[in-house]
Amino acid sequence: MGGLGKIIVVCGPTATGKSDVALALCRRFGGEVVNADSMQVYRGLPIGTAAVTPAEAGGVPLHLNGFLPPEERYSVASWLRDAQACIDEIHRRGAVPVVCGGTGLYIKSLVEGIHYSEQNGTERRAALEAEWAMQGGEAMLARLRAQDPDHADKLNVNDKKRILRALELLADTGLTERERASRSHAAPPAYEALCIGLDYADRAALYAAINLRVDAMLAAGLLDEARMVYENRGCYGTAVQAIGYKEFFPYFAGDAPLEACTDKLKQATRNYAKRQLTWFRKMPQVRWLRVDEANVQAQATEWVQAFLG
Repeated sequence: MGGLGKIIVVCGPTATGKSDVALALCRRFGGEVVNADSMQVYRGLPIGTAAVTPAEAGGVPLHLNGFLPPEERYSVASWLRDAQACIDEIHRRGAVPVVCGGTGLYIKSLVEGIHYSEQNGTERRAALEAEWAMQGGEAMLARLRAQDPDHADKLNVNDKKRILRALELLADTGLTERERASRSHAAPPAYEALCIGLDYADRAALYAAINLRVDAMLAAGLLDEARMVYENRGCYGTAVQAIGYKEFFPYFAGDAPLEACTDKLKQATRNYAKRQLTWFRKMPQVRWLRVDEANVQAQATEWVQAFLG
């Protein structure tokens, strides 16, 4: 294989059938799936994260799927390190890496060659958590605004995770978000990528698919999974914030009926899909397929055949 190694990327908003397309491409071209969903990396949460099961994969190898305990933090830098190791090993075996997921930052960083430093900030993070507990969100956001006003203006006072992460990165690097972004683009991409984006031409059809998916998840046992996250909310730091779990916390606490929490989850998922679309539409590399207009698998197969040569 001359030049850069080739990868296939299947991306887009939730409930568009990305996994089905990725698996079909793997079966057709001898591929292996590399997960690019920031929640599907955690084990024990297959329903709420819509993770592909080995049975669904039908023998197609799955990488970075359900391999971390929910207590562990996992950054984009960690995913890039692990994903590139998987991709390089897949290439060495003569197989085709098919990266599949909806986490835009993961995919953009991989495709565009963006790199991040991995910092061991356990002590600093603990100190920032303690300061938040004592001073509150207003004071911590004000501190961020004094050092990086552009980034602070993008955050809400209740967005504890992102505010603390921004302060942590400032302390680690001495750079604002804009400065880090400009420096992170220094390296060229490691791979030649064909990016296939899935969407619906009719936005109402996307929202209907999301609502149906939530109903199917509930039928499959989502509530039990969400209760487990609720009962471990003190240590499941990332999962506690994930869409699909926190919406049910008021129900478990006796503060809201199940129907209201389910409706809230559907709305949150629809809003997330809009954010995903906004993110991926800013990536010029993505070639779009409308799942309600085209034979998606046939068209994707044609594109991949031409790309691989």
